[in-house]
Amino acid sequence: MAYLAPISPSLSILKNPQLTSFHFAFSPPKPLLALPGNQNLRMSTNKTSVVIAATTAPAASEKQKKRYPGESKGFVEEMRFVAMKLHTKEQAKEGEKETKSPEERPVAKWEPTVDGYLRFLVDSKLVYDTLEELQATSPTYTEFKNTGLERSEKLAIDLEWFKEQGYEIPEPTAPGKTYSQYLKDLAEKDPQAFICHFYNIYFAHGAGGRMIGRKVAERILDGRELEFYKWDGELSQLLQNVREKLNKVAEEWTREEKNHCLEETDKSFKYSGEILRLILS
Repeated sequence: MAYLAPISPSLSILKNPQLTSFHFAFSPPKPLLALPGNQNLRMSTNKTSVVIAATTAPAASEKQKKRYPGESKGFVEEMRFVAMKLHTKEQAKEGEKETKSPEERPVAKWEPTVDGYLRFLVDSKLVYDTLEELQATSPTYTEFKNTGLERSEKLAIDLEWFKEQGYEIPEPTAPGKTYSQYLKDLAEKDPQAFICHFYNIYFAHGAGGRMIGRKVAERILDGRELEFYKWDGELSQLLQNVREKLNKVAEEWTREEKNHCLEETDKSFKYSGEILRLILS
């Protein structure tokens, strides 16, 4: 994520079976003499006229533009690059993050629980509910309505299945409620930052999220594949369609707005990671 999805704070939980961090000149030589406009400087001697061609110094706009990693392939590739840098070397070859805080360090044993997994699913549904409501109602994000990546209805089916098995479905916890409110605030006042979260949430689930789903199913669900990890249509094509939409939207942004979007990646990993860790609670 063709790669299916670039990134994913979720990939860190799969490290066999450790849980780690959930966290992406050449300048032309100056002329000896520069005059306005491509003028010629004529110097006369008694018998000879010497003509020196003067070249105007290149304007700042003509200097070689700084290229950002992935920029030549579109803004989504820039987001992917930044996200991959937020992985550790153990999680991805492009990773650069160093584990510092206790929650980022490996645990001796990875043991998901049904109760913890239900909390993860419930909080995930709240986040997807929020995203998909905003996509449906806000004129700013209608471009991303009905992309085929939506997960809210699928999660509702899964939670109903758990209920039929006799499990009590919990209420959303603090990580899910906090992230949901944060997304609502961003959607209203900071569309570039919101798009960063939109990208990381959906694309991460299409890659690392699916792997986690399989691991959890093997451990506690007798291999059952939940609807959360199924899409109506070819996932790679759905992701490509959204990738094209994101690139098109970003074409209208200034470089400063693009950079602002990229800078939000760390917060996206932070909030998603807090929800992901519920699996082990």
